[in-house]
Amino acid sequence: MDSFVGHENDLNLKATELRLGLPGTDESEKEMMCSFKNNKRASPESVEDSESVAGSDDKHGNRETPAAKTQVIGWPPVRSYRKNCLQPKKAEAETGIYVKVSMDGAPYLRKIDLKVYNCYPELLKALENMFKITIGEYSEREGYQGSEYAPTYEDKDGDWMLVGDVPWDMFMSSCKRLRIMKGSEARGLGCA
Repeated sequence: MDSFVGHENDLNLKATELRLGLPGTDESEKEMMCSFKNNKRASPESVEDSESVAGSDDKHGNRETPAAKTQVIGWPPVRSYRKNCLQPKKAEAETGIYVKVSMDGAPYLRKIDLKVYNCYPELLKALENMFKITIGEYSEREGYQGSEYAPTYEDKDGDWMLVGDVPWDMFMSSCKRLRIMKGSEARGLGCA
């Protein structure tokens, strides 16, 4: 056995050992170089070791930890649609309920605020003045009689209905857009 132990000492296993470092460097040198090149804060033991190795070298001795970074206002950049999502919503009393109004045969669209009106007759009077037409009286059985135009609206489900078929509050919450149709086209809608 003694001859076997002596034989191991003669082999110089340290020189033939496989490791991940560069040839000719010790592991202690490698650890010291990594602690200096690394951007991460070193543990207290390795800092003390590096100070004792560096000695009087000002470059590596007595390193101070950097001050905590404060966030710069406006950084990181946030797109406007994300800013709008994060801001509290305005009360509906402040903003209006704007809907587009189109009329068959008219080459233009208008936009109106439904919050301005309190009932169907006010809305219909405004539409008559806007498009210079007359809209007949609405009856639940016959729809709009005595007029060649009938006001309709598209609800949230995408269905077209006659203006006046539902209560005013329900109309306000479900109306997406208004269309003044020819009376002959509006026959299939509602009661007409």
